[in-house]
Amino acid sequence: MLEGHVLVLNRSWLAVHITPAKRALCLLYQGHARAVHPTEFSLHAFDDWIALWEGQNHGHYVNTPCLRIRVPDVIILDYFNGFIRHEVRFSRHSIFERDNNVCQYCGKRHNRSKLTIDHVVPQSRGGADTWENLVVACLACNVRKANRTPEEADMPLLRKPRKPGWMPVLGPRVPEGKLAVWRRFVDTSTWRTAAQS
Repeated sequence: MLEGHVLVLNRSWLAVHITPAKRALCLLYQGHARAVHPTEFSLHAFDDWIALWEGQNHGHYVNTPCLRIRVPDVIILDYFNGFIRHEVRFSRHSIFERDNNVCQYCGKRHNRSKLTIDHVVPQSRGGADTWENLVVACLACNVRKANRTPEEADMPLLRKPRKPGWMPVLGPRVPEGKLAVWRRFVDTSTWRTAAQS
């Protein structure tokens, strides 16, 4: 369980990082952070956090020789109020991640070997290599669309392509079971869960 991930908030309750559970527990123990209750959103120091979950079995726990510690889903830093901004790098890989390996024309998920990157406005007509003009397409849809725009091919896009917003270091894969709690602090709508990878 120490390999699990914990969302880190700054003092203003804004997401700034995702850290391994081991690091989160160290910050909590050292008094540099407090754990956020998963439903009440109350803050708890290390000793209070342990007492709060004593005798309960909800969540994930780490057992030590003396203690049974629930791993928090979210911690808030006591002293840091800045930002750690991680821009998403423009690359083929990032386009596949953004579109979740789903053809933006037919809506089917494929292995990457059966996918390609399509220019919404074809390059021969001035279409650029930008976040807003590149989408994932399956080979069949790419051939069908050919050198036309989606409107000309009568193949509407599932969603308008755009540059993804910043995201914490973990990247677009959100660990299974974290969406419900993390969603209150960050927009996870474009993230993939580990189960979808």
